[in-house]
Amino acid sequence: MSFQSIYSGKSILITGHTGFKGSWLAVWLESLGAQVVGVALEPPSKPSHFEAAGISEILDDHRLDIRDCEVLKGLVSQKQPDFVFHLAAQALVRQSYDDPVATHQTNAIGTLNLLEALRPIEKKCTAVLITSDKCYDNVEWVWGYRETDALGGPDPYSASKGAAELVIRSHVKSFFPKDGAVRIAIGRAGNVIGGGDWAQDRIIPDCVCSWAKGNSVQLRNPLATRPWQHVLEPLSGYLALATELHKNPEIHGEPFNFGPSAHQNHTVLELVQEMSEHWDQVRWKDVSNTKEQPYESGLLKLNCDKALHHLNWQAILSFHETVRMTAEWYRLYYENPSTIRDVTLSYIREYEGFAQDKKIRWAL
Repeated sequence: MSFQSIYSGKSILITGHTGFKGSWLAVWLESLGAQVVGVALEPPSKPSHFEAAGISEILDDHRLDIRDCEVLKGLVSQKQPDFVFHLAAQALVRQSYDDPVATHQTNAIGTLNLLEALRPIEKKCTAVLITSDKCYDNVEWVWGYRETDALGGPDPYSASKGAAELVIRSHVKSFFPKDGAVRIAIGRAGNVIGGGDWAQDRIIPDCVCSWAKGNSVQLRNPLATRPWQHVLEPLSGYLALATELHKNPEIHGEPFNFGPSAHQNHTVLELVQEMSEHWDQVRWKDVSNTKEQPYESGLLKLNCDKALHHLNWQAILSFHETVRMTAEWYRLYYENPSTIRDVTLSYIREYEGFAQDKKIRWAL
């Protein structure tokens, strides 16, 4: 069943629509014919994909702090969404060290507030709540983490995402029965790259901002291994999860991993070297030993067998395609920023074409 047949004409609430993943999801859903309502703070960076692509023009745009439970309840009650995608978060590990309280308030309590806002809904509503691959207690083993592995982590960001998972699990068991109006599932992904991310202390934004000025980028942890994936990969997973959850109550309350295949784990250094194939005057400097840095996990990857089994979902882009689509987007932005919404849509269509060629269920 195609995404368009599910989402066209539906009222869809996205929290965090001004952020990187949320803005891409908003463009995709609007292109499918959905009536999108966005709830978020101001865009987290300047420039931002949200502003560059004029996304406020294609949806019902609301500025709201998800830590304000009563205001959030009022908006959800007013809009009565058919689907909810919860992406609003404090998403930066290093920022969580600077302000751990706000990180927990946004990621854990903000999620709790959304769940409370969903409780009174009596119409059928399908909600996918996004946490992170960093919700796991990462011991840096060689295996991909499964959805049943232990939660938690050594840094405030990871802990806040683990806490959000516990909040969701508790509320689903306490207030959202399987035969109720509201169905809920959890999506876990991480280290998403792609055009339009200018967040602080992320490797791709650091690279393009430095290279656009002719400067060298500093690599804090060049040998850290990550399951790099294009932003459209987890978004297709979230959409596939909501599609299945909408018709199948048996996955109500379940978490799902969405990551690239295991052989696509690459170091930060390998990512930068691959970017250099698509960008002129690339330079970098290893600063991993210059001063003490806040802890950031090294090896982390996901096992996605559950998503393949229940959703027939799998990642479809190679590492090279992922980096190529990312680098091209930024190059086109710096050449002509006024066309960037069309550029974003062109990559969505290209991605849908890859899925059709590989006969992925959601694309047929």
